[in-house]
Amino acid sequence: MIAEAGLAALWLAAALAALQLAMAALGLTRGQRALVAAVRPIAIVQGVLAAIAMAALIALFLGSDMSVKLVVENSHSAKPWLYKFAGAWGNHEGSMLLWVTILGLAGGAVAILERRLPERTLIATLAAQAGIALGFYAFLLFASNPFARISPAAGDGLGLNPLLQDPGLAFHPPTLYIGYVGISVAFSFAVGALITRDVGPVFAKAMRPWVLGAWIFLTLGITAGSYWAYYELGWGGWWFWDPVENASLMPWLAATALLHSVTVLATRDGLRAWTVMLAVVAFSMSMIGTFLVRSGILTSVHAFAVDPERGAFILLLLALYIGGALALFAARIGTVRAGTTFEFVSREGGLVINNLLLSVILGVVLIGTLYPLVAASFGVQLSVGPPFFNAAAGPIALALVVAMAVGPLLRWRRDEAGALLDRLIWPIAAAGFTGAGLIALAPPGVMPLLGLSLAAGLAVASVLPLIGRNPWRTPLFTWGMVVAHLGIAVSLAGMACDSAYTAETLIAARVGQPVRVGPYVVRLDGIKPVVGENWSALEARLSATRDGERIVLRPQSRFFSDPVTTTSESAIATEWDGQLYTVLGQPDGQGRWQLRLWWKPFVTLIWFGGALIALGGALSLVGRWRRERRAAAREAYA
Repeated sequence: MIAEAGLAALWLAAALAALQLAMAALGLTRGQRALVAAVRPIAIVQGVLAAIAMAALIALFLGSDMSVKLVVENSHSAKPWLYKFAGAWGNHEGSMLLWVTILGLAGGAVAILERRLPERTLIATLAAQAGIALGFYAFLLFASNPFARISPAAGDGLGLNPLLQDPGLAFHPPTLYIGYVGISVAFSFAVGALITRDVGPVFAKAMRPWVLGAWIFLTLGITAGSYWAYYELGWGGWWFWDPVENASLMPWLAATALLHSVTVLATRDGLRAWTVMLAVVAFSMSMIGTFLVRSGILTSVHAFAVDPERGAFILLLLALYIGGALALFAARIGTVRAGTTFEFVSREGGLVINNLLLSVILGVVLIGTLYPLVAASFGVQLSVGPPFFNAAAGPIALALVVAMAVGPLLRWRRDEAGALLDRLIWPIAAAGFTGAGLIALAPPGVMPLLGLSLAAGLAVASVLPLIGRNPWRTPLFTWGMVVAHLGIAVSLAGMACDSAYTAETLIAARVGQPVRVGPYVVRLDGIKPVVGENWSALEARLSATRDGERIVLRPQSRFFSDPVTTTSESAIATEWDGQLYTVLGQPDGQGRWQLRLWWKPFVTLIWFGGALIALGGALSLVGRWRRERRAAAREAYA
């Protein structure tokens, strides 16, 4: 009955999405108040029903209901409960249901919370949100039913991909999806504003928290996904420019540009058309990412390969939503009044440069990701990997870091180049001293040298807006900007250190044989079998010594029976100045065992910086919310 109840909730949610769209359209065109008034409660109930459908699917996985096809194909009765729980979205159908659930809940949240937009624009926004949801409901009900049953019921199930049996899977996909769907809300705001021709500061102030929230979750999702790939795949890297990794990076780049653009519109009433276009582009990247991951046109440990027909369905949705939004943008762009103007040397000018550089990087990543797929359609097999992306996007990213250092030190509207140069003395000095010190003490390559030098300059520039201010009276959103930019500097330093100073040793070692990697001497003490909840493994015992201090690491080679898979489970020791990363390979038949050892100086700064970036976003969000509440209280009192 749980499966039938979940399917019924999904059908009802789809019907309410259609009703929400129809009533909003009729209410706006005919001006009927009763129809308009019904849109908000319908949006709320639709979100609740979608959540009920998702809860039903989770219950089916937790209860190991082997009469449901999706549970049989993606779970096993002996699997730990956490992976049964996470397995509900560790597959194509479940992930799409999670997508539309968050979409429905976001629409309900807009209906409950949003009070700043004029009513007509809000109703148009909810209509756009219902239109997006309707397409995904149709996709689930007609092409990817998560509640389909099989007869007779299976005994145990086929299990979940062992690479996905990790606690990170319980948190990473939902975090990323909240980011994706948050961008859809920004898209709906843009469509609503275009429909009612109401693009201005009020619209931007209403949209900004949703963009900021989506950006925070995307940042957390990408950071967590990067660390998951780093420790789970046993390859020692943190970013491979995999198409699925790029699928999450592209919306983040577009959302970052949108976040800065919407701030200009909300604060200074500028960049009106550009902001709307960026909202469309950000959602386009979110849809392209969904298409890449779920169409089955690429192979990745992250991808949910399905048949091409369902991929074509998503492609149709993408063409419908994005084509429709671009057509609306083209039709209404003449009615979007130009915002206020500004000088080139100004805060607005710096943000425009920031936007352009982000857009160029986005274009590079998009071309590099799609080019192999386009070539394959013409019968040409090729791959685009890290050498292309690093060479093409790396220098632009460094230029972006310079823009980030300069931007917050500029004044709004108009500034003087000479005065700006005076403010930049300390960041320039920090970058110069860092570069000179590295060349003298531990010269890295050109790009890592530039990366570390610019990271030092950006770190100093990031905190300058706080100098001379009372920290307790400084607005929280200013702290947020400082922390987020500081996080970029910290992450950049970690990336540059990992690129320049990583030491790697690949060896076939006998028991008792010492091996040197970086500052450590590692010795293989022995190999023994161990057994887990649903796996068995061979576990190495490694003793690592550094300056008299000894630590023990236990990397494993695990075997899963459902499905039959062997994985390498790395063992990582974290120190203040880096990580010792160890992986156990296969025996060579001569009494030796393959070992891969890395010493990765300051690599943890990459993810610590990611956490700082998200924290900065959260501080900005809370700061804006507190300011608006105070403003509303003052208005009410007056």
